[in-house]
Amino acid sequence: MIQHYTMQFIASVEGFSILMPISRTPRFLAAASLLALSTPVLAQEAAQMPPPADTSADDYDMEIIVSVDGLRTLDVLSAQSVVEDAELLRNMSGQVGDVLARQPGVSATSFAPGASRPVLRGFTGSRVAVLTDGLGALDLSANSADHGVAIDPLTAERIEVLRGPAVLLYGSQAIGGAVNVVDRRIPRRMPTGGFDLQATGTLGTNADERRGGAAADLALSERIVLHVDGSYGETDDFEAGGYVLGPRLRAEQTAIAAEERAEGRLDEAEEALELANRRGRVPDSASRQYTLGGGLSVITDTGSLGFSVGLFDSRYGVPERPGAEHAHGEEEAGEDHDDEHDHDHDHEEHGHGGDGVSIDLRQWRGDVRAEVDTGGGMLDRIRVRAGYADYEHTEFEGAEVGTRFFSQAFEGRLDLVQAQRGRWSGVTGAQAYTRDFDAIGAEAFVPASRSDQFGIFTLQEFDFAPWELDLAARYERSSVSSNAVMTALESEETMAVDRDFDAVSGAATVSRRLSRGLRAGITGSRAERAPSSEELFSNGAHIATQSYELGNTDFGTESAWGLEGWIDGDIGPAHVHFAAYGQWFDDFIYASDTGREIDGLPLFAYAQGDARWLGLEGQIAAPFVVRDGFTLRGDLVFDYIDAQLADGTPLPRIPPLRILPGIEAEAGPFSMRAEVEHAFAQDDVAGFETPTDDYTLVNLSAGWHPFGDTNDTQLIVSANNLFDVTARRHASLTKDFVPMPGRDIRVAIRFSI
Repeated sequence: MIQHYTMQFIASVEGFSILMPISRTPRFLAAASLLALSTPVLAQEAAQMPPPADTSADDYDMEIIVSVDGLRTLDVLSAQSVVEDAELLRNMSGQVGDVLARQPGVSATSFAPGASRPVLRGFTGSRVAVLTDGLGALDLSANSADHGVAIDPLTAERIEVLRGPAVLLYGSQAIGGAVNVVDRRIPRRMPTGGFDLQATGTLGTNADERRGGAAADLALSERIVLHVDGSYGETDDFEAGGYVLGPRLRAEQTAIAAEERAEGRLDEAEEALELANRRGRVPDSASRQYTLGGGLSVITDTGSLGFSVGLFDSRYGVPERPGAEHAHGEEEAGEDHDDEHDHDHDHEEHGHGGDGVSIDLRQWRGDVRAEVDTGGGMLDRIRVRAGYADYEHTEFEGAEVGTRFFSQAFEGRLDLVQAQRGRWSGVTGAQAYTRDFDAIGAEAFVPASRSDQFGIFTLQEFDFAPWELDLAARYERSSVSSNAVMTALESEETMAVDRDFDAVSGAATVSRRLSRGLRAGITGSRAERAPSSEELFSNGAHIATQSYELGNTDFGTESAWGLEGWIDGDIGPAHVHFAAYGQWFDDFIYASDTGREIDGLPLFAYAQGDARWLGLEGQIAAPFVVRDGFTLRGDLVFDYIDAQLADGTPLPRIPPLRILPGIEAEAGPFSMRAEVEHAFAQDDVAGFETPTDDYTLVNLSAGWHPFGDTNDTQLIVSANNLFDVTARRHASLTKDFVPMPGRDIRVAIRFSI
């Protein structure tokens, strides 16, 4: 069996690998070397194998570490989470952010069911990179919270959450971390028996959710494998556990009802009161998305070459904020009413009776991946990864086309993996990115622009057991240009703007093995990020976010010093991870509500100032009972973030303290899990930001592996938010009128042959 995989996989190394040190027996040393060049699935299976009979407990010391291209050890990442198998199926959703929201240090933007991006350690947008197989998603999800991520988790094999400064090897947009979705679209191995098929389906009661997807690999010859996949998902409007509107908006609508009644407009008063007391269904929250894709790989003993093409298509509603007024060109853009959110009493201007807003999103994408085993010398392997995407989305006001956004983006990456020389190993490479962006429509809040980046990076590792030193560095040159930019809020002047930025980032980690399977370390970093085109050039009404957004073309490079201490590994039968971190920013760029209005919309202006970021996060898992085929284990996730400007003002949309304990039982092919997620109230808020109440969600699930652990087929029945409570994520721009879903009974199945 091992010889078979050696022939098939030793030349098809993918950036995602499982490293399994350390053994003092020849057989386990050979297995570890093979698994370091193999697939995550094969490595996972091998990790569950018992040690050879002739090894003692002292000989058996194994550590499983997940990595992406160039990031070869957990030490330099300092924190990572992997969502796969039953956990991925149990948390399946249409958007990546919602799938990952239960991981330590992770929340979600939860703008709408069709648009929810990950929030890592309180960072989002241009500070969190969302990758697919190690390359950027090449969509516009980082540019605005209402833009969905053009990746369907239904076709994912696994999702990795990467935190820590070394993730900057993937670009300055990863200053807050990265999420990597691993799929099979470019095959990285030959299918066992010549054919693999995996199908996944989910049903949910809350929004009448129905999703299904399938992926298949077919060996066309001994060296060529074909892949095809597709998915479809659809939901109706979801239901909240209680009131749809938050306390502030309910109070506003109640006051409007009283004023309308006093002025004799009884119908308008009744409608405002009905809106204030609305419970259950959240209008304009339905969604529909589908994907199609295919790939082909040639896998030989000395390398691999593959390519893929794919389509992502999504249509989703954007619930409207009560009180939002959309002039839609009726007033001059840039006219400042500065009325401190004063509300006109004309009912139609409060958005009660207009048609809903929706977004139609489509992306065509092509990818190439190549790898060559050099056969020794200075280099061990050369990897090339490239992708191109043609992206378009349209914002509709009812049936009418509002604004259309277009993007053509390319990203390429070269990794030169060094041959290990004694205690020294590493990778050096280059990365290039370019994007042409355009927006057409009366509410095109960002003008046409072009963004270019080129970076070079290196990661070097030195193993002085039990100590290890990891050094990472990156230089990045960015340019952003636009031919139509408003230079100031009060000015109609337009001019061409061309900005260039140089960013230098570095990180150093010193770590020590404390015992078998347990390591601790400390990381220092210096990171820089160039401002995005949206932060520089935004100046207009944005219908989907229901706000007026204003950038600043004079912004400079954002920089931060970072320090993080961590401990990760096994203490007896328990696995622990704990990290404490801080980042101190110069010229931090953020958007906040100014308390002013333009054209009836709240003005969100980007600003730049010094800031500091402190946080704690951790995860503990331990078995309580292991007896006669029965296992009972418990786990706990917690995270806390404190982020504020230099003057002590809290930064907006920072998730509160959260704890998530769980308990899980397994007996043969059956499993059961119960967990309680409690998010504390968040009342450290920015100016004009509303606080968020605490909430407690209880989730239950039961699973069945009908063909045992050796087959991926499984069925999961779960109840999320069992007690139908009202919950709002503080990281969401729309939390005051888009709460989290109420009770949801779900059935999920994955079939594999």
